This record gives sequence, C-alpha cells and structure tokens, in this order.
Amino acid sequence: MTFTVTLQASGKSFDVREGETVLEAAQRASLALSYSCLAGVCGSCKATLIEGECGYPRNPPSALSAVERARDAVLLCQAVPKTDLLIAAREVASVEDLPRRELDVRVLDKHRWSSDVMRLRLAPIGRRLQWLPGQYIDVLLEDGKRRAFSIALAPHLGPNLELHVRHVPGGGFTSFVFDELKSGDTLRIEGPLGTFVPREDSERPLLFVAGGAGFAPIKALIEHFMHLGTRRPMRLYWGARRAEDLYLRELPQAWVNEAHDFQWQPVLSEPQNEIGGVRSGFVHEAVLQDHRDLSIFDIYMSGPPAMIDVGRRLFVEAGLPEDRLYYDSFDYAPDVLAQILGNRAGIHGL
Repeated sequence: MTFTVTLQASGKSFDVREGETVLEAAQRASLALSYSCLAGVCGSCKATLIEGECGYPRNPPSALSAVERARDAVLLCQAVPKTDLLIAAREVASVEDLPRRELDVRVLDKHRWSSDVMRLRLAPIGRRLQWLPGQYIDVLLEDGKRRAFSIALAPHLGPNLELHVRHVPGGGFTSFVFDELKSGDTLRIEGPLGTFVPREDSERPLLFVAGGAGFAPIKALIEHFMHLGTRRPMRLYWGARRAEDLYLRELPQAWVNEAHDFQWQPVLSEPQNEIGGVRSGFVHEAVLQDHRDLSIFDIYMSGPPAMIDVGRRLFVEAGLPEDRLYYDSFDYAPDVLAQILGNRAGIHGL
C-alpha cells in the first residue's frame, strides 16, 4: 500500500511506500526537506501535519514536546503515513539539484589538532564531488555501516575535502583513522548529504553557535559568506569543555581581521585555568547573556544533541522565529553508542 504526501507551500507531491518514512520517500523523489540526525532527536525535520495521520513504528519523536505534538507537529525522519498527508515542511531548494553519488577518495594527509581531533584531507578520485557549505558525507565501511562527517571547507576552496574527525572511545572507525589510516589510502564515501546550508535571501545579522567539533560545518559556512563578500554582521560562539578542544582557535581570530564585521567568543564549560577572552559556562548561556532579544538574527547552530535541544528551545523563547534557526546535530552512530554504553556498564559493574 502507498500513500501520497503533498507539500502545502509548493504543491509538490510524492508517494510513500509501505513502512517508509516521509523523509525517505521525499529523498527518493529528489525533494530536499530539512533534516539532520535521522534519529528523531534533533528536530531539524519538524513539520506541521495539516491533514492525515501518521505513526512512529521505528523511534518515538523525542524531539517533539507535548505542546508541539498537540499542535500537530511531526518528525519526518520517523513519521510513517497511515493515510494520505498534507504537510507544511521546510523545503531546501538549493540542495535538490546536487547529484548524490558514491565515489572513492584518496587520503592526502592527516594532522592532529588536539588529543582527540584529527584533520583529514581527502581528494576525490575521478569525479569531483559537488556540495554546499554545511553539508556532510558518509564514509562507507566494509561491514555496511556508515560514519557521517561534515565537510569543513567551503566549495570555492577547491575539490578536496576536509574532515574534522573526533576520536570516540569505542568507535572502531575513528580509532582506525587515528592509529592506522595513512596518506595514499582510499576510502569510499557517499554525498553530499544534509540540508544545513546557507540561506542567502536575507540581510539579517548572522549568529553562529558551535559545540566542539561542530565547528567543522560552521567553518565552511563562514568561509562561504566571507567569499561572497557579505556585509552582514557575523557573530561566532564556539563552546567546548577545555581550551584544547578549541582546536583551531587562531582561525576565528584571523576572521576578525579579514571580515567586514566579525566577532567571536570562545566559551569553556570546564576551564582549567584563566585564559584571556574566554568565558566560562555553556555556549548557549553566553549567547543569551549577550543577546536578550534574538529576533534580528539568522542563527546557524552545530554540535551535540544536548546543545541543539536546549538552544532550540531557549533561542526561540528569546524571540528568534523558529524558521530562522538552522541546525546540525552531531551524535554517535547507533552501534558506537551501544558499544560506549556497554563499556560503561562493564566498568561500573552494571
């Protein structure tokens, strides 16, 4: 049995196969609806159900509050239609024309920026990958699993890819990158993926919020806007636990001197000593301390799910229209998370 989903704004429609989510069907139809984590926890794919009924047979829509569900909000990455649907959803037209493909890449080099962050530079073999700033690729592993990494370069800087790989305890692939992968090796990737891309039809000030290695796509977005010669004020808040986690700290400082109107604020949740210019606390707190009213901004936010969740709620409460908040949620792959939790259980005798 198939059902038809219609997008209210554009009038476009597509069929959803039995057991398929709305997002999966939209992607199969080459329609770009906003998404990020694909697990129902970040809320990037939130839409409004105008007509019809859907269910959540895979994962509960944990990113939706009771109030949002009462207002007919749905998560497209988990929602499976039970009837034909009419939905109001974010469409990202700029993504639709980019070909999504698999290709091989060669490792050019790797550079260790901190104890747990490695820069990896990759060169496409044969065909060039086309992408937009803020998008990501999946590294395809031999066992059929995937590992997602944001492309940390704007496309105008050339065909090569830059990834910021954070070492994850219990993560087999990141351990392989740190300990075994070498220049000249090849990897299989698929991309581009994701809808965390620049929206250029605005003159509002830009506010970027990064958590840890969530700086990678933020870096690409800022490089892109600088390349365009934007006159829009840009503000960057980069949060991390310790000073070494701000692994590319000299780059935002260089942007202060190069961009038209750029400021940045490093924020540490666990500062180990006094560092000039660094604030203590959580990154979203620093944003709200400096900007009580966020209604004038477009905000791009990238980092771990906890940061995304609290920022998503509090920034909207501070006056930011929800349709001007764009975010990318970094999370562990399900099998890595299971391994980490298993290790913790073993350590604590649970």
